[in-house]
Amino acid sequence: MKHRVGNIMWLFVLTAFFFGCEPEGSGVSMTNQEGTLRAELFLDDEGKPFYQLFHKDSMVLDTSYVGLILEDVDLSKGLTLDRQKPVQQISESYTMFHGKQKDINYSANKYVVSFSSESGITLECHFNLSNTGFAFRYRVLGNEGKPITITGESSSYGFPKNTISWMQPMSKAKTGWSETNPSYEEHYKMEIPVDEPSPIGEGYVYPALFKTGGSWLLVSETDLHEDYCGTRLIYEEDKNGLAVSFPQKEEVFPGGGLLPKGKLPFITPWRIISVGDLDQIVESTLGTDLAAPAITMDTTPVKGGLATWSWVLLKDDKIDYETSHQFIDYAASMNWPYTLIDVNWDQKIGYERMQELIDYAASKGVKIILWYNSSGDWNSTEYTPKSKLLNSKDRREEFAKLKKMGVGGLKIDFFGGDGQSMIVYYHDILKDAADYGLLINFHGATLPRGWHRTYPNLMTMESIKGEEFVTFDQAVADLQPSHSAVIPFTRNVYDPMDFTPMVLDSIPHIDRRTTTTFELALPILFTSGIQHIAEIPEGMAKMPKAVVEILKQVPTQWDEVKFIQGYPGKEVIMARRKGTEWYVVGINGEGVDKSWSIDLSFTQNQTGTLFYHNGTKIPGIKAIDKSLTEIEVEPYGGFVIKI
Repeated sequence: MKHRVGNIMWLFVLTAFFFGCEPEGSGVSMTNQEGTLRAELFLDDEGKPFYQLFHKDSMVLDTSYVGLILEDVDLSKGLTLDRQKPVQQISESYTMFHGKQKDINYSANKYVVSFSSESGITLECHFNLSNTGFAFRYRVLGNEGKPITITGESSSYGFPKNTISWMQPMSKAKTGWSETNPSYEEHYKMEIPVDEPSPIGEGYVYPALFKTGGSWLLVSETDLHEDYCGTRLIYEEDKNGLAVSFPQKEEVFPGGGLLPKGKLPFITPWRIISVGDLDQIVESTLGTDLAAPAITMDTTPVKGGLATWSWVLLKDDKIDYETSHQFIDYAASMNWPYTLIDVNWDQKIGYERMQELIDYAASKGVKIILWYNSSGDWNSTEYTPKSKLLNSKDRREEFAKLKKMGVGGLKIDFFGGDGQSMIVYYHDILKDAADYGLLINFHGATLPRGWHRTYPNLMTMESIKGEEFVTFDQAVADLQPSHSAVIPFTRNVYDPMDFTPMVLDSIPHIDRRTTTTFELALPILFTSGIQHIAEIPEGMAKMPKAVVEILKQVPTQWDEVKFIQGYPGKEVIMARRKGTEWYVVGINGEGVDKSWSIDLSFTQNQTGTLFYHNGTKIPGIKAIDKSLTEIEVEPYGGFVIKI
C-alpha cells in the first residue's frame, strides 16, 4: 500500500486549513470535544469527497472516500461542497437490558456537510466525533417521496502503510452444510496486511480490527434499518483501501430485493470506527450509542440469564421429553432462568407434551426457549418447525399460540444473508415477537449491528464460530484458544454473542485444548443476554461446590467493564462489575506458560476467591485479597476471580 499524494488543488486546500485561508467550498475540519480525534474533509479535482482521520495528531486513516451511487445518479463524484451547518454538541443517556454496561452516556460533536450535484440531488454527510469514536452516515435529499435505489457506496477506509488487521472472511452464499452460508462463522485471519485478499474471495465481515502506529481502530456499522442491506469490506486498488461493499446476489428473501431502496429523503446506517488505545476499543459502546432507540414495547418479559441446553453435547438424539425434563431440573438447580429445547421438538415431543414441560418448568421458575427454522427455500435444511415464520399472518398465529402456552422465547436458525429483503425479515420477526412478549435469539445469522438496543427482546445472536463447531471437528477445537482470545476485541465488542460457551468436563470424541478454568472464564468474558451453557448435568456434578455456586450467580447485565491487559488472539484479562462485586477473568490463547501481573486495587471489596488450574480437570480454589499481583497460567489456561 502507499499513501495517496494529492494534486495541486488538494495541497492548496490542506494549506488553507492549517494557515487560515478558507476558499469557498474547499473543505471542513472536524474535531471531538476532547481534541483527541480530528477529521479533515476535502474534495479532489474530480469532485470526489474524501477525509483523513487523526488520533492525537497521528494519521490513522489516509484518503478515505465518502459517497453513494444511486440507480440513476452518481453521488460519489462531480460534487460541489455546498454548505456546512454549525457544529452541534449532542448528548444522550440510555439504558441497556443486557451487556457490558447498563447505563450509558454518549456525547459527540455532530457535523453536517452538504454536497450538491448537477442532478439536483443533495448528498448530506453526517459526521459524529465522540471521545473515542468516529462515525458517518448519508442523507439523500431531493423531490420528497421520489423512490430511489442505491447500487453502491464509495465509502472506504484508507489505512496507512504497515497497518495490520484482524478480520473474519465473508463466506460464499449458499455454500456449507445444507447451503446455510453466510452465517459469520469463519475463523479470524490475524495480524494480516489490510490488502490481503480474503481466502474465500468475498471480502471480510464486521467488526474488523486494525492497528496502525500506536492506535487501534474497530470498524463496523450500526442502525441497519429495513430499507438497507448489510455490508462488508473488500480491498479495492483504485481506492487504495478497504471499501464498503454490498451482499452477493443470492442473499435475499425469496422474491425480495438485494439493494437498499426507499423514498427521499433517505438515510443510511452509520459507519462506525472506535479509535484509541486497546482498552478504549474493548470498552466502547459506539455500536449501541448510534443504534436506533428502543421501540415502544412491554419490556416486563425482558430478563437476561443463563440457560441449560442439551443439544450442543448430546445432539439430535436427546431432543426428547425425558432429557428436556432433566435439563429443566438442571436449570432450576443452578438458579438459571431458561432451558433451550432444540431442533425437531415438534416431532419428537409435540405441542401437547411440550405444554406439560412448559408447565413443569414454570413450577420450577424456569422459562422454555424453543428452536425454529427460519428458512423457506434459500437453503435445504430439513429441521423443524420450519416455514411457520415466513409471513406476518402465520408468524403472529404461531407467536400467539406460543404466548398462550407460556413459552419464554425462540431460537430462530438458518437465515439467508444480508440482502435488503432478508434484513426486513429480521426486523419483522423482532417487532412481531415484541407484541407477544417473546425473547429472540438468532442463529445462523448476520451481525446484530445494534439491534439489541432497538429491540430489547433481542437477547443474543450467534454470528460466530462458537462452541458447537468445537464439538464437530478437532481442528476447530485446536484453534479455540486463540479464537476465544480474539473475540473480546472484535465480534463481542459492540453486540451480544451466543457463543454457547463452557465445557468444564469433556466433549465426546474431541480432545479439548483448553483448561477447565479457561472454560469457566468464558460466560463472564463473553456477553450475551441469554448465555446458553454447553456443560451438561453430569459434567457440572463433577465440579467443586464453589464452582457451582459462582455459576449460579453470573450476571448477564453488567454495570461496568474494565479491560486490564491483553492482545488480540493471544491473551485477554477483563474485569466486569455488577453492583459492588467484581468478576475478573483471564484466558491464555497461546500454548506457552505465562505469568500475568495484575492490579486489583480498583475493586471495592477486600477479599475474594481465585479459581485456577491445578493440573487436573478440577479447578484449584483459594481465598485471596485485592493485594494479589501475579497469576501463573499454563498453556491455553485461564483464571476467574470474584472479589
